[in-house]
Amino acid sequence: MHQHMQVPPLEGRARCNYVNLPLINGDRLKTAKSLVDKAIKEKKVFSVQGPYPVIRAGLRARGWVERRLPRPSVPWPRRHDLETEATDEGDSSDDDDLGEEGKREDEADDLYDLMSRLVRNETAYFYWTTRRDSVDSRSLCKDQMTNHYAKAGSFTTKVGLCMSLRSLQWFDAADPDTFFPRCYRLGAEDDKHAFIEDFRRTACTSLLKYVLENYAGDSEWKRTREVHDAKSHGLSKPRKQHAKQKVGSSIIDNALHVCQEYLNSLEHCDIDMTSETTPPLSEQQWDVFLQNYYLVIHEGVRIEGCADYVERCKCVLEQLRCFCPQMETDGLCNIWIIKPGAMSRGRGIMCMNKLDEIMSLVDTDHGIMNDSKWVVQKYLEQPLLVHDTKFDVRQWFLVTDWNPLIVWFYRECYLRFSTQPYSTHTLDSSVHLCNNSIQKHFQPSPDRNPSLPAECMWSCSQFRSWLAASGRGDLWEGVVVPGMKKAVIQTLLTAQDSVEPRKASFELYGADFMLGRDFRPWLLEINASPTMAPSTGVTARLCPAVQEDTLRVVLDRRCDRNTHTGGFQLIYKQAAVDVPQYVGVNLLVEGTSVRCPRAPVYKPLIQSHPHLLSKSSSHRSSLISSHCISGKENQSEDGKKAWTTLSSRKVMLEKSLIFHRKLRKRPHRLVLPSTCCVLPNPAELHPQKLSLTHAQPNHPPTHRTHSNLPSLYRPTPSLDVINLRPRQTLASNRYKHEMHTVNISYPVLHVQKYLSLNHRQAMDTFTEREGPNSS
Repeated sequence: MHQHMQVPPLEGRARCNYVNLPLINGDRLKTAKSLVDKAIKEKKVFSVQGPYPVIRAGLRARGWVERRLPRPSVPWPRRHDLETEATDEGDSSDDDDLGEEGKREDEADDLYDLMSRLVRNETAYFYWTTRRDSVDSRSLCKDQMTNHYAKAGSFTTKVGLCMSLRSLQWFDAADPDTFFPRCYRLGAEDDKHAFIEDFRRTACTSLLKYVLENYAGDSEWKRTREVHDAKSHGLSKPRKQHAKQKVGSSIIDNALHVCQEYLNSLEHCDIDMTSETTPPLSEQQWDVFLQNYYLVIHEGVRIEGCADYVERCKCVLEQLRCFCPQMETDGLCNIWIIKPGAMSRGRGIMCMNKLDEIMSLVDTDHGIMNDSKWVVQKYLEQPLLVHDTKFDVRQWFLVTDWNPLIVWFYRECYLRFSTQPYSTHTLDSSVHLCNNSIQKHFQPSPDRNPSLPAECMWSCSQFRSWLAASGRGDLWEGVVVPGMKKAVIQTLLTAQDSVEPRKASFELYGADFMLGRDFRPWLLEINASPTMAPSTGVTARLCPAVQEDTLRVVLDRRCDRNTHTGGFQLIYKQAAVDVPQYVGVNLLVEGTSVRCPRAPVYKPLIQSHPHLLSKSSSHRSSLISSHCISGKENQSEDGKKAWTTLSSRKVMLEKSLIFHRKLRKRPHRLVLPSTCCVLPNPAELHPQKLSLTHAQPNHPPTHRTHSNLPSLYRPTPSLDVINLRPRQTLASNRYKHEMHTVNISYPVLHVQKYLSLNHRQAMDTFTEREGPNSS
């Protein structure tokens, strides 16, 4: 207590009060400083935000010192006001727990307060917060720990979980429909149409099961109705029995037709059908069908001639069970649960069983369409009941690394019961929602079985005792626990690529499951920051234990790998991916340098006027090779020898010499054998344009330049085809010329009439002496 001492007023001075601050014990200050110095040296400064006294006590027992986070100037917004994907889905703490936090701080020990003031400017190396966005994990150092991962909303939000499990086939050979009820986004147009088709198809299968259960000796539906009528006590209006009103048997025909069309699509029998194929029922027929379905299921109206369809309904349902793993849990009433994606603890959840009511909610609430965070999920109408009461299971698991994925599963869990007997003929939240934050506002039904706890909670050990009493004790370890582990691992695998991995982070999650009548677990949702409030005797024992065991895994096990991890057991450790060894600066780059091409060397072969050469436009015929020499050994030297050998012989080229270019790899050089025709000596060529009757021998010669000089010995292109084709036979010849060809690839030249008349006469003399075959 602060002591106030009243000082008598002095003349000329104003009256004032002096406050005597409490004296600080020197020994306590010395102890606090020594503990703080040791904690700073060992980097053991932590910060906790929220009602977590167990975490604070566990860290202080390990030598950690708390650095108090500043209180916000305004109260923290409640979780349903946080419309963010990262933080809106955690199971937040109750209001009573927030008051407990203030009480804890008022009664805190003075020594811890003094130590907190001494480290107020130090860096915290361990953060435990309720909200994911309280600490920016991207700005933390490698040795700073936090209890959240960034971008974990891919599986901790209702929309994220719905979307991520659709990609399970790429990660594991499993079907999400075997452990996760069918789920659709109401804000997405494609999902909305898929939901409408699913609702209608489920109504058809429910009608077939109704026929089978009422006329084939199965009294399950009757038993459920009797239980509801006996124990509802005003929760819903009693069902009216319409003894005179009946529905025609065409409703069963339509249901059978729709189910058969669905089976054909599953078996790919409709693969050859066009997209313009008419649907099984039109929109008007669907409206009439659903109205009659509501009368039969919800109002108790009878169907005419129903007994004649028992065998057909049984056959179709047996085929559907092979493809639809949720057939057994769908029930008869076609109930769907609408969940807002930005709320937790059961707030805003509604159960509906009529399509027009669900669609009217979507059409009137623009918020659903804008943010696409509302989902509609198939309700499990046939769950496992304990004394005719519904329950769900809260299971904890811990993720200590995402790359590779490491998952720890807690051995203990607890069950949450509803306060009212279970019935599908009422949609009241006191019957269908088992969240403690919902059920605590209801009084237990007077007809409730006295064996059920008043706090509406059981530990898993109590549930196992109940199973053992009915001779099913081995189903917990044989079916329930393996099913929950498998569902958790498969869910995390689908979200692994979305979550940002961080080595110094960890996160504790709370998964909610329901059990079917075959004890198979069904995953409902996964919550970040699950509540640790000791609201009941069960949570008062389990919640502190799970927090203490979390510290053992994330802190003690880092120092000693063999330390005891409490209730956590390692259920999945992903194989590490081999990373290539880092070689530092000694990098090796292999390759060849790019060389600039050398300028082509031209060797003149023929000297004449440039305008005497022109490209052939009229003769583009394909060339036939009769003497084609192949092989790289035919180089320019061999070509020169061949031309030298053949230069002594003469031949006349009739009218045209055509050179054709071929686009292919570097061709071979020209080498002509001794029997081939010989080109005339360039020195004897007339420089003027040739004419058939006139010659001008006195015309001055004009030399070609390198740019327009044709050559047979250029380094890059080479001659591949020579076409010697006489166009007419001279009168002096007594025989007909034969055609011989040799391949040339480059250049394409058409040389016309460049031999003089004297050369022609000389060639005639040569031909007469050698004979026609010499050419």
